[in-house]
Amino acid sequence: MALNFPNPSRSYDAVRHCVCFWGYDNAREVAFQVTDNILLRMSQKVVSEESAFLATFDHHREQILLLAKKIYTPGERTTYTIS
Repeated sequence: MALNFPNPSRSYDAVRHCVCFWGYDNAREVAFQVTDNILLRMSQKVVSEESAFLATFDHHREQILLLAKKIYTPGERTTYTIS
């Protein structure tokens, strides 16, 4: 079974400066983080607040999930950063 993202939840981590989300490969949970820098590049405006980072993530969700699938290697790690 391939990596999938049935859970639409995401959260902002102000300490790590990223939005966190989760995917699943069978029963294995895989954590992903997309950095503020990537979200700033995707945004059409200046983003500096949690709500704006989450809105940018939501707007570009499909593109971000495709990036996550590209960097994921089954069985290697449980955490990936898109930076």
